[in-house]
Amino acid sequence: MLFRLVRRRTTSIVVGLVMAVPAAWMELSGRFDAWWVEGLSLVLVATGVALIWTGLAGVKPDWIDDQAER
Repeated sequence: MLFRLVRRRTTSIVVGLVMAVPAAWMELSGRFDAWWVEGLSLVLVATGVALIWTGLAGVKPDWIDDQAER
């Protein structure tokens, strides 16, 4: 499902923002002191930023076909 999400650039950016913004607020606000909340928010921020970056930069090909250049 995640692989299909990154193929759609606009959806990837939106989902990344939805994940990263609240998680960053949870991490930086200091209101939540449980260890698992801090860990979960870091994972969500990292995943959200990765989705945003993929949406902005696009998906790169998995391989380069050398036969096409000859």
